[in-house]
Amino acid sequence: MRPIVAYVLAVVQTGKEYDVVEELKKLNGIVDVTITYGQWDLVIKVEVGSLEELDKLVTEIRQTKGIERTTTLLGI
Repeated sequence: MRPIVAYVLAVVQTGKEYDVVEELKKLNGIVDVTITYGQWDLVIKVEVGSLEELDKLVTEIRQTKGIERTTTLLGI
C-alpha cells in the first residue's frame, strides 16, 4: 500500500520559524520541513499510512506553539 503524501503550508509567528521547525521534526510522519519566503513560512512534507493518521498529524501540527494557520495539500 502506498503512503499518503501531503504538504502542509504553515504561517508561523515572526521570529519563531527555527523553533517551530525543531518541534515539528520530532513528530512521526513528518519527512521534511522547509522554511520559505512569501505567503507561507513553512512547507511541511508528510507521509502517513491512512487519512486518519493524516488527520491526527495535522491536528498536532496545528497545536504546535508558534503555528498561526495551516493549509493542507493532499497528493494524489
